Amino acid sequence: MLHTRIPPARSIRGDVALWGVLAAATGYGFREAGAASLVLDLLLPLAVLAVAVPLSRRRPGAAVVLVNGLCALGLADSATPANAHVLSLAAVSCLLGARVAAARRPLLVLAGCLAADLATCAVLRTQAVWWFYALTVLPAALLLPWLAGRHWRGRRELVREGWRLARSLEERQHLVAERARLTERADIAADMHDSLGHALSLVALRAGALELSPDLTDRDRTDVAELRGTIADAVEQLRETVAVLHDPAGTQTGAGLPLNDTVEDLLGRAVASGVPVRWERRGAVPTLSPLVERGMYRVVQEALTNAVKHASDSTIRVRITHEADRTRVSVVNAAPPADGPAHAAEDQAGGVGRRGLTGLRERVTVLGGSLRTGPYEGGFHVTAVLPHQATARLGTSASEPGAAPETPAWTRGQHTGSALPSETALHPDRDIVTPESAKRLAYVRSAARRRSVAAFAAPVAAAAFFVPAAVYLAWQLTTSVLPPSRFDELTTGRPRTELAPLLPARAFPYPPDHARSAPRPPGATCEFYRSGRDLLDQVDLYRLCWSGTTLVAKDTVPASQP
Repeated sequence: MLHTRIPPARSIRGDVALWGVLAAATGYGFREAGAASLVLDLLLPLAVLAVAVPLSRRRPGAAVVLVNGLCALGLADSATPANAHVLSLAAVSCLLGARVAAARRPLLVLAGCLAADLATCAVLRTQAVWWFYALTVLPAALLLPWLAGRHWRGRRELVREGWRLARSLEERQHLVAERARLTERADIAADMHDSLGHALSLVALRAGALELSPDLTDRDRTDVAELRGTIADAVEQLRETVAVLHDPAGTQTGAGLPLNDTVEDLLGRAVASGVPVRWERRGAVPTLSPLVERGMYRVVQEALTNAVKHASDSTIRVRITHEADRTRVSVVNAAPPADGPAHAAEDQAGGVGRRGLTGLRERVTVLGGSLRTGPYEGGFHVTAVLPHQATARLGTSASEPGAAPETPAWTRGQHTGSALPSETALHPDRDIVTPESAKRLAYVRSAARRRSVAAFAAPVAAAAFFVPAAVYLAWQLTTSVLPPSRFDELTTGRPRTELAPLLPARAFPYPPDHARSAPRPPGATCEFYRSGRDLLDQVDLYRLCWSGTTLVAKDTVPASQP
C-alpha cells in the first residue's frame, strides 16, 4: 500500500498564507497592466503559484524554475518587461536558500534560470530595455533572496545547535553523576574483594586446620568441614557480587584500606592463622608515599589470598627489597605437594582470581610501577616494582593494551583545570581526544564560514558577469535621449553644425525593426533618439534624417509596432 505523506496543518496554513500574498501581488499587477489577457496574465500565474508554493517544501528548485517561467513569459510582452511575477520569484528563491543546505545545485538552478531568461530575449529579439531588465532585475530577484534565505538557515542552525549542545551538556552532567555513583560501587566492590575476601580465606584456612585436629569427634569434624565449605561458597558468592559491581572499564580504587594496618600486621595475622609464610625485608626502609604503602599492602594481600585459596599447603615466601628509588615486592608460593591440587598455578594465572590480579595491575600501573605475575618453578609468583613516590602515570594499563588512559583514583573529585597541560607536558607525543561537542562546534563554524564565503563570492561572480553589460546598456540608453523640447526646436533645412548643440552625444543604437523599415527620404541617412530616460519602459523614438549634413526630415516612431 502506498502511503502519502500528509504535511502538518502548520505547513498548510503557511503555504496558504504565502500563496495569498503572492496572488494579491499578481492581481494588483494584472489590474495595473490595463488591457491584459485574463487567462495568460492572471489565471495561469495563480495556478502556477498554487503548484509552486507547496512544491517548494520538497522540490524548491523546481518551484523556482516554474515561477521563473512566468517571468520569462512576461518578457514576451511588447509594452514592458516588468511584471509582478518578479516578487513571486524572489519569494521562492528565498525559500530555496532556506530549505536547501548545499550550494552547488541551487546555484546551478539559478544559473539555468538566468540562461533561460537571456535565451528568451535572444529568441524574441527584444529591445534593449528587455535586455536591461533580464540583466539586472531578474538576477537580483534570484540571487539576493537566495543569499538571504541561506543566511536565515545558518542562523537557525546555529541556534538549534546551541540548544542541542546545551542539552548535551545537561545529559553529560547526569552521566557524570551516574559515573560517580558507579565509581563508588566499584570502590566498594574492590574493598569487598581485597579485604573481606582475604579475611574469609584465612577463616577457611583455620577451619581446615581445625578439621585435622585429633581432639574432635567425627560429628564435630563433619560440622567443621561443612563450615569450611560454607565459607568457600561465601567466597565464591563474594566474587560473583564483585563481578556484578565492578566497573568494566577497570576503575582505579584506593579507598577502603585500613589506614593503621601495615604489611607486617598483615603477615602476622597470616602466620597466626596457620599460613606457612616466610618473609624478609632488605635495605633501609625509605620514606614512602601513603599511596605506595597502600599499593604495597594490596600486592601482598592479594598474593596471599590467591595462594591460600589455590595452594593452601604450599610455602609462601614474601620478600620486600628497598632500593635507591624504588621498592620491589615479591610473593612466591612453592609448588603444591604431590597430593595437592595439580593445577594450582594455572588456576592462579587465569580463571578464578583473575579479576583481583587485573585490579592490582591497574593500581600498580597508576602509581607508576609495574607488575609481573605467572607460574614459577611449579608454583606462582607476583612481583611488583613501585616507586618511593607516586608518579602520574596516565598511560595505558598493562593488562589492557590499547585501552584509553584513565584518571587516577586520587584525582577524583578534585579540580583538574590544569590536567591537560600537565598530560601534554608528560606525554608530548600523545594524541589528545577532541570532545564531540568541540567537533560539532567546529563543523558548524566551518559551515558558517562557507556560507559567508558564498554570500560574498556569489554576488561578486554575478556582478562580474552582469554588471558590466548592464552598466554599458544603461549608459547607451541614457546618453541617446533627445528631450521633446529640443526636438521641437529642430527645423528641417538647417545644417548639422547649427543643430549639434541640441543633439545628444550619440544616437540610439537599438531601434526596433518597424522603425528601421519605415519609409525614408531618398538618399537620406536616418538616426534614432529616445524620447525619455525610463530604463524599464519602452518610449517613443525620434527619427532624424540627414542628406549629407542637412536635416531633411524629422518624425516620431511609436514605441510599439502599429
